[in-house]
Amino acid sequence: MLATPTITEEIQELKRDRRAIILAHHYQETEIQELADVIGDSLELARKAQSFEGDVIAFCGVWFMAETAKILNPHRTVVVPDRAASCSLVEGCPPEPIREYRRRNPDHVIVSYINTAAEVKAESDIICTSRNAVQVVNSIPADKTILFLPDRNLGNYVKQQTGRQNMKIWQGACIVHATFPARRLLDMQAAHPDAVVIAHPECPESVLRYAKFIGSTSALIDYAAKSPAREFIIMTESGVQHSLRRDSPDKQFYFVANENCNCSECPYMRLNTLEKLRDCLSNLEPRVELPAELMERARLPIERMLALR
Repeated sequence: MLATPTITEEIQELKRDRRAIILAHHYQETEIQELADVIGDSLELARKAQSFEGDVIAFCGVWFMAETAKILNPHRTVVVPDRAASCSLVEGCPPEPIREYRRRNPDHVIVSYINTAAEVKAESDIICTSRNAVQVVNSIPADKTILFLPDRNLGNYVKQQTGRQNMKIWQGACIVHATFPARRLLDMQAAHPDAVVIAHPECPESVLRYAKFIGSTSALIDYAAKSPAREFIIMTESGVQHSLRRDSPDKQFYFVANENCNCSECPYMRLNTLEKLRDCLSNLEPRVELPAELMERARLPIERMLALR
């Protein structure tokens, strides 16, 4: 009698049949990351979405990331495990106010964090990620006024790093990073005095001031792997521990709970499961569908970002 295939085996078979690639963000559950062809942050996954050979992209992250993959791959099928996997930054930055800002300020440069809806990207001049935001802003002529959106903490960090004074910042925030309290970080430091603090730039300035290193998710992983330190306090979403422990199995990592859930997990990222991944590969739903004109307009600012090295 043949054994019933496991969910993992079903996913692998569907992936072969669909000629699919599984992309997973560092914040996904461990069992999804273990099945992924590529694990990365937003910039790495955006680049990979451009270069693979196949028919289907199964994007295990949140919806805006899958939209970006579709914009870069308009003729491929892009599916996600759960359509409800949104992002507080996307929800806090609707497209119509950005369209109105563009109408009123046609000479300003709109720099949009990749954590935005496709409609907002289409109104932007260039996209950035947390890894390259400083580089993107530095690439803009100094006499230009910039609207940076939607994350206020990343915007404030970039403004401080670049010294740009003519930079307006949208007041959005990540529900995970923005609610890390400095007092809990200090408590963690007291409990682990030898641990090095490394932080994502979406954290508030009151947290960033204690960090020895500030960087994107993948940059934090790389820093921890190369550092001689043996202990780290990680100020980002706790799903990153999978990659941290893979690359630095002999080191210790501590996570600080935020104010919202008394945890360090993104509720949107955690909506994706193995069962939903199997079903989306089987049914090719939920599927990202965007108007061709919208994709064409949104692709240009993404490609401007990807052209920077």
